[in-house]
Amino acid sequence: MRTFAKLFGRSPFLPLQTHMDKVIECVAKAFEALEQLFAGQHDRLEELAQFVSRLEHDADRIKDDIRNHLPKGMFLPIDRASLLEILSKQDSIADKAENIAVLLTFKKLTVPDAIRADFRAFVDKNNESVKAVAVVVRELELLMESGFGGAEAERVKRLVSDVALKEHEADVIQRRLLKTMLSREEDFTYGEFFLWTRLLAQVADLSNFAEKLGNVIRMTLEIK
Repeated sequence: MRTFAKLFGRSPFLPLQTHMDKVIECVAKAFEALEQLFAGQHDRLEELAQFVSRLEHDADRIKDDIRNHLPKGMFLPIDRASLLEILSKQDSIADKAENIAVLLTFKKLTVPDAIRADFRAFVDKNNESVKAVAVVVRELELLMESGFGGAEAERVKRLVSDVALKEHEADVIQRRLLKTMLSREEDFTYGEFFLWTRLLAQVADLSNFAEKLGNVIRMTLEIK
């Protein structure tokens, strides 16, 4: 584990980026598991779930190390509470990725034709949301260099707005999916219906927490 005290001496945002990189690894593997679901290939789901759990644990270790080494006496360009809130929201995304991968191991699900297209769009939109907020986190270093103002700050605000739009679009697709499932509930066993609703909720939370992360960063800009 790298010495985060040294990283904080260079920039408070480098440790956050280190953590976010691990979060993105978690999400990527969870989406790999979802691709196995789409393909009807269940053999690797247990292996992928274990891999995601290890990555999420690594993210937790980085999170704890950051918290333990966050300087109390050093002047920071944003307040300590905001840094910790950003870290917490990032960590929630990794938690959701782990939940998705684990849920896929509970029962061999097949993607019904009636929801396949919308489920594909839903997964892709949530993936877009996480990737979009990862860009926002990467921009924090440039924001610091620009004094959290000017054109760079406006660019970040636009990026955050784009994350919010993607989250809304994911919500619309999720509602459509649920309506379809309820209209065809005879096509699902009780266990399948329950598991599908849990899976949709966990996937939706990826964009929910991406939006929350973006909002924390935006509010931080507003008070600078």
